[in-house]
Amino acid sequence: MEIPSPCIDVCRLSPETGWCQGCLRTVDEIRAWPRADNGVRQAILERTVARRAAAGGPAGAQA
Repeated sequence: MEIPSPCIDVCRLSPETGWCQGCLRTVDEIRAWPRADNGVRQAILERTVARRAAAGGPAGAQA
């Protein structure tokens, strides 16, 4: 089963972090997503969870 995109249609890049304010992915991660296998997608999701936790959001939440 394919891991779905974490996009929530809030597509604005933060000038401070360079992350999408909706899904917390970088531009490179967003561009790579359509071609990425599930292992790469899982790694991206793990980075977004860590970013959310570092920003003070709930650590277990997905973007």
